[in-house]
Amino acid sequence: MSSSSIPKNETTAPKKFLNDPSDAVTNYIQGLLYQYPNTLRKLSNHNVLLSSKIDYNRVNILSGGGSGHEPSHAGYISGVVGGMLTGAILGGIFASPSVSSILAAIRAVTKPNNDGKGGCLLVVKNYTGDRLNFGRACELANGEGRNCAMVVVADDAALPREKGITGARGVAGTVFVHKVAGALASAGHDLDTVVQGAKCTANAVKTLGVALEAVTVPGASIRNDRLDGADIVEIGMGIHGEPGMKQTSMMQSKRFAKIMVDTVRDFGRLSDEDGHTVLPLFEKGDDLAVLVNNLGGTSNFELSILAGDVVSYLESSSMGCSVSRLYVGDFMTSFDMKGASVSILPLNSKITVEEQSFEALLDAPTDAPAWAKADIWMNASSSRPSAEEIPEVEMDEEKQSASQLQSVSISDISTKAESCLRAAANALLESEPLLTEYDTIVGDGDCGLTMARGAKEILSRLDNKTLDTSHPALMFQSIADAVSASMGGTSGVLLELMFRKIGSVLLASSSVIDEMALWNAFHAGVDAVSLYGGATVGSRTMLDALCPAVLAAEEENGSIEKVAEAAEKGAKGTASMLSASAGRSNYLREESLAGTPDPGAVAVGVVLKAISKA
Repeated sequence: MSSSSIPKNETTAPKKFLNDPSDAVTNYIQGLLYQYPNTLRKLSNHNVLLSSKIDYNRVNILSGGGSGHEPSHAGYISGVVGGMLTGAILGGIFASPSVSSILAAIRAVTKPNNDGKGGCLLVVKNYTGDRLNFGRACELANGEGRNCAMVVVADDAALPREKGITGARGVAGTVFVHKVAGALASAGHDLDTVVQGAKCTANAVKTLGVALEAVTVPGASIRNDRLDGADIVEIGMGIHGEPGMKQTSMMQSKRFAKIMVDTVRDFGRLSDEDGHTVLPLFEKGDDLAVLVNNLGGTSNFELSILAGDVVSYLESSSMGCSVSRLYVGDFMTSFDMKGASVSILPLNSKITVEEQSFEALLDAPTDAPAWAKADIWMNASSSRPSAEEIPEVEMDEEKQSASQLQSVSISDISTKAESCLRAAANALLESEPLLTEYDTIVGDGDCGLTMARGAKEILSRLDNKTLDTSHPALMFQSIADAVSASMGGTSGVLLELMFRKIGSVLLASSSVIDEMALWNAFHAGVDAVSLYGGATVGSRTMLDALCPAVLAAEEENGSIEKVAEAAEKGAKGTASMLSASAGRSNYLREESLAGTPDPGAVAVGVVLKAISKA
C-alpha cells in the first residue's frame, strides 16, 4: 500500500498494540491469565482477577481502579505464598470500576457472619469515583454481614493539602501500602491491625512524579501533544495526565532528583499524635525505602540514572539519610507517559500496632509477580559492598620466551619466518594499486591502503627487532599486535583475530611444533575469521581464498605451492559471484560486482604466493 493510499486515521492515530479499544481491558486480562496460569483466576461476569488461593479465615486485601496503571493492581496479586493482594478490580481505561464488580470481588473473598475471622480490606487511591464506588460496595458488604473496611491512599505531594475537598491523589506510594498490609494479613493479624498498618503506611509515604511527555490513552484518535515543546516538562503531573505543580524547562537528572526529594520531604506527614500537625517526612539520620517508578515510557537506562541521583542526594552530607531499600522499575504507570515518580517511606518509625517494623513487612515474602524485592543494604555506617570495585586483572608484562614453549622441529625457523614475512609484506605493497582499484568498484576503496599500512608496520617491526620470530606462537602474537596497531577497519580486525587464534593454538600445543602443527593452527585461525565475522565460503570475502587454502593444506600434505594456488583460484572465483552476504559488497547490485574479484580474497592470494616463493 502506498503512503498516499493509507487512510488518514491510520497515519494520525497513536500506534498501539490493540484490537478493538472497547475490548482492551478484556484482552489485557486474558493476557495475564496466560502469563500466570497458577496464580490468577478471573471472577465470572466481571473484570475481576483473584488469587488462586483464598483463605477465608485471614484478611484478604483488594485494590483496583481504572485500567492503565499496570502492573497496578493485578500485578500485586499473590499466589500460594501470599503477602500482597488477594484480588484486583479492573475498571475501564482511567475509569473507576463499578460497584457491582467491587461487591462481587468482596463476596468472593469473604464469608458473611464468619465469627470475626477473615474480612476484607479495600485499598483505594484518592480519586472521587474510586472513593464513592469502593465506599458503596464496602457498606453494602458490611450490610450482608461481611467484615469489610477501606483505607484511602493520598500520597501525591504535587498539590497542597488544602487543595479543595479532594486532597492529594493516590499514586505509586500505594504499592507500599499493598505490601505492608499484605504482609500483616499473611501473618494472621486481624482486620483492625491490617487497617491500622495500611493507614500508618499511607500517612508515612509520599510521592512526586515528573512527566517529560504526556500520556495518550489507547483508542485516542490523536496523540496527546501537551508536552510536545522540546524544552517543556511538568512537575507533579497526575497518573491520568492531570495538571501538576508547574511546567518548567528540561533539566539534568540530578536537578529532577533534587526537586522531587525536596518536595516530598517538605510536603511532610501528619503527626501521629494530633493528626493535623505537618512534620517533615524525614530528617537527617533517617533510613528510607525509596521507590523509583517508571510512569510508562521511560527506558530502564534513564530510570537507573535517576535512581542513582536520588540516592546520591539523599545520602549526601546535606540530607544525611541512608537508603537501605531501593526499588526501581514499573510499579504504577500511566500507559506511555514518559516520566518517573519517586516515593519515599521513612523506616525509622514503627507500625503503631504490635510494634511491627516497616522493614520486616517490606522484606516479608510474597510471590506477587510485579513486586521486586530490594537488595537490602543494612549497614549505613559503611559504604555499600557494590561501591568496592573488583580490581582489573592486568596483563602479565613478562612475556614467555621461546625456551619456555614447545620445541619446534623446523630448522632455522626464525630466519625462514622473517624471510616469508618480508616477502608477503612487500608483495602487498606492490599490489596496493590493484587492491585499491578492485575495492573502489566493489567496496569502499580502502582495502589496498589498509593492507599497505599493515605491511609497512610489519616491515618496520622486523627492522627494529620488535616483531619476535624466535618461535611461531610468539611470532603470530606479534603479527596480531602489528595488525591491530596499524590496519583498522573490518579486514584489520578479522586478520588480527586470525593471527591471535593461530598464536593461542600454538601456545597451547602439548607436542613438538612441526609443519602440520602450523597448518592446523592456520585452520583454527581461518575458523575464527568465520566464527567472529559471520561469513562463510561463498560470501564473497577473504574466506573464499582462506578456506580453499586450508583444504589444500590438508589434501596436499602442507604443500605451500598448492596452498597458494588454491587461494589464488578461490580469489579469482569471487569475480563470478554476483551476490555477497557479507562486507560492503553486500550493499551492491549484481551488475556492480560482475567481473571484479573480492580485494580481500585477492590479498590473501598475494600473501600466500609470496610466501611460497620465499
